[in-house]
Amino acid sequence: MKLYFIRHGKTQWNLEGRFQGAGGDSPLLTESYQQMVQVGRYLKGIPFQHAYSSPIKRARITAQHVVRELHQHVPLTLMSRLEEFHLGKLEGMAFDDVKTKYPAELDGFRNHPDQYDTSQVGGENFTEVIDRMTPGIQAIVAANPNPSDNVLVFSHGAALNAEINALLGTPLADLRKRGGLRNTSVTVLETSDGQNFELIDWNNTSFLTATAKPTDTI
Repeated sequence: MKLYFIRHGKTQWNLEGRFQGAGGDSPLLTESYQQMVQVGRYLKGIPFQHAYSSPIKRARITAQHVVRELHQHVPLTLMSRLEEFHLGKLEGMAFDDVKTKYPAELDGFRNHPDQYDTSQVGGENFTEVIDRMTPGIQAIVAANPNPSDNVLVFSHGAALNAEINALLGTPLADLRKRGGLRNTSVTVLETSDGQNFELIDWNNTSFLTATAKPTDTI
């Protein structure tokens, strides 16, 4: 089966360069709604059995709009295991302020996942997020046993980056080396058993008409 992972549309905090985790949910930008339409039209010819989404508003709204564009009857299930990192004190902080106040934590989060220490800031580390998300993905696979099934999974940039790379067997220290995920990007994995995954497509944004900006990717 194939899993189509989609990052939510761009939000105000994404634009402002702020940490936005499970505890923050700034409004989606007007331009993001057009990009959701573009995602849906890109995927329209693929039959999907089910869609799953983080319940956080920015992901849920993205899921609803994309599914609507498919013009298929695709049930949508919300799963808390698909939420973004819980970020503790970093929630809502501007990246520049985090760099000043928590430089080691920022470097760990961005560049060295194995060294990201949450003892000073609270929230989840990479292992905790992966341990939370992986059973959710396995449950999705188990619920769609037909080998030809396709499912949609709507979630968040940092969480998806960590989980997708973990599913591919990437070592913790190397989780960020494949690069970031752009808002409303599509990444596709294939699996036959829910244990072993193959990367089919990474961070595909070929269907988006807007030029990518630095704040689009995490």
